[in-house]
Amino acid sequence: MVGALSQVAGDSAGTIPDRIFTLLREAIVEGDIPSGSKISEPELARAYGISRGPLREAIGRLEACGLVVRRPNVGARVVSLSSEQLLEIFHVREALEGMAARLAAQHMTNDEIAELRALLEQHGEQIERDTGHAYFQREGDLDFHFRIVQGSHNQRMTGLLCNDLYHVVRLYRYQFGMPSKRGPRAFVEHGYIVDAIERRDPEMAELMMRAHIRASRENVERLLQETENQG
Repeated sequence: MVGALSQVAGDSAGTIPDRIFTLLREAIVEGDIPSGSKISEPELARAYGISRGPLREAIGRLEACGLVVRRPNVGARVVSLSSEQLLEIFHVREALEGMAARLAAQHMTNDEIAELRALLEQHGEQIERDTGHAYFQREGDLDFHFRIVQGSHNQRMTGLLCNDLYHVVRLYRYQFGMPSKRGPRAFVEHGYIVDAIERRDPEMAELMMRAHIRASRENVERLLQETENQG
């Protein structure tokens, strides 16, 4: 991680707090900074070669998007996630992304829909190559949802789902790392969603998205129960 952090000073893209925020966010999401671990400002300031001010600003932004928590007399730590919190997020996603799909069917441009279809075709090729059916766990699945949320053309919804919840969901996936064979079925469900959006059918797009996320949640619930029973 230190090697990546050392790039901050020489990178001209964005402000220093912006660059620190992005690098720290990726390190947290991908597990380089483990869940529950303490955020050491002196250590990170030395690794970045910067003062505490920009670092504290970046940590504040990580706290705002739910990846870091602060406690009195303890300081900042990477959030520790529970299975209950994971399932809560699925319920939130079902409602909000269902509405996003409805709006996407109404507002996505023809070019955006064509790009979404092309992305889905790429995912189909990936699933054919991957005998482990890992599509459900990879960023490609999230990217599909990301595109639809952006296609809603609703700035507030995009902010909630793409800037905040998106990275918390990524963190959950890395932390729990539950193997699943749902990938091919999830891919088929994505196809139904795109079909509804292409037909400009907002009711069906919302219905298909909600059913898709609900099926994913039920699958996670089964995996969590199996893990608990094995323990």
